[in-house]
Amino acid sequence: MAVGSPNLLQEITQSLDKLRKSDRKVAEVILADPSHATGLKLLELAKLAGVSEPTIVRFCAAIGCDSFQDMKIRLARSLAFGISAFHSAISDADDLETVVEKIFDYNLSSLDWARSKLDIVAIKAAIDLIIDAKSLHFFGLGASSVVAFDAQQKFPLFGVTCTAVADVHQMIIASSMMGPGDVLIAISNTGTTREVALATRLAQNHGAATIGITGSESPLLRYCDVALLVETLENTDINTPTISRVASLVVMDILSTAVALRQPPKQREAVTRMKRYLADVRSTGII
Repeated sequence: MAVGSPNLLQEITQSLDKLRKSDRKVAEVILADPSHATGLKLLELAKLAGVSEPTIVRFCAAIGCDSFQDMKIRLARSLAFGISAFHSAISDADDLETVVEKIFDYNLSSLDWARSKLDIVAIKAAIDLIIDAKSLHFFGLGASSVVAFDAQQKFPLFGVTCTAVADVHQMIIASSMMGPGDVLIAISNTGTTREVALATRLAQNHGAATIGITGSESPLLRYCDVALLVETLENTDINTPTISRVASLVVMDILSTAVALRQPPKQREAVTRMKRYLADVRSTGII
């Protein structure tokens, strides 16, 4: 856990399954009404949770706080940061309006969380590799393939050969043919997809530069020269949105925008011309 993280609510939410049973009682009381919890005294919180005062102190330490007072200060700050995903859990009793509100809250909160964890140094390193690439290859399976194909729409605008691959056999073929100057961007939220990791290792072994976009420290990153950790509050329940894909798409937007800003005037003019052609097509109506 990152001590001092700006969003303690999210820290508590992510720690629920790791907490002791008594500590979890405290967490659930806080998450049920965090605004009220910021004004409670130690004894009051202990009574509400049905635990002892030493348990409260132990809970504070378990979530990375120096003291009970430190926990309350960080909790108050996090209320301005975003709504905890704990509150966004969808139930059968929710009406459509509530479902809409919760999904937006969940996504906005989780994107804030991802932004707070993003390593700008790693982002810059990835941009540098992409700028110097003679070819770009985006690999992703399942939901991650959506991110790969989205990237394929963006990066050819910079005058570089660009492919998106979502087939295992094609991944192995492409990665085994790569070499110096080629850049592979491997996308996997879990980072444990064996086929993607294997293809990334092959590309690296043949001299290609490799970038991994994943939700946490994972096996995939063993074969990546640059690791982009896009940590979210992913929930695999079927009633929750796939925020990992959304966050990865945002990171891809960051990369493509930063690369676009470093393009020479001639390339920028070409992109402007292309957009004008598209605008002409759109304005002619249905043929």
